[in-house]
Amino acid sequence: MKKVLLSAVALLAFGFANAQEEEKGNGGFAKGDVFVSGAFTLSSAKTGDFKENSFEIAPKVGYFVTENIAIGASVGLMSDKLSAGGDDVTNSGLGLGAFGRYYFTPASKFSLFAELGLDYTSYDNEYFIDTDGSIIVPGGSFESKEVGFGLGAGMNYFVSSNFSIEAGVAVLGYSSNDNGGDGADKTNTFSFGGDWRAVTFGVNYKF
Repeated sequence: MKKVLLSAVALLAFGFANAQEEEKGNGGFAKGDVFVSGAFTLSSAKTGDFKENSFEIAPKVGYFVTENIAIGASVGLMSDKLSAGGDDVTNSGLGLGAFGRYYFTPASKFSLFAELGLDYTSYDNEYFIDTDGSIIVPGGSFESKEVGFGLGAGMNYFVSSNFSIEAGVAVLGYSSNDNGGDGADKTNTFSFGGDWRAVTFGVNYKF
């Protein structure tokens, strides 16, 4: 009887420890957690003597100020270089962003969230694309600035205690580009409605 009792206690203890480990392995967010993600892309295209090389790196970090709300910031560096007939022109940019998210079930393995973001980007341009799609090289660089905000929705799913995969889609967006200023007409863009052909995917690491 004593052996049976000890075996039952040991089995219950093992089951409890295993359940705790499985719960921990499921991941989930809590107040005070920090996560990092971002983007890194390289692309190259060539048609005859025409070549285009693009580069972008954009790390992002978020911090849970409450059980459900995370705030964060991002920085982005981008470059787009065109080469044709031995001549090179490059457009480059520096972007800064801030965002806030509300997670509906943050402590769970799976959670939906809503995001509000604000972005500012400064571009150094040596060329621009005309309305007919042709490339215009004005003969000197000019600076342009763009401000935008967006409202989006997404989902987060933990594959381990620290790593999660994320998918998001834009719902509402507005941006304004001064196109170099000095009397140039601004380009104001407004969009509404989720485009499920443009869903973004990413990986988060939680500290």
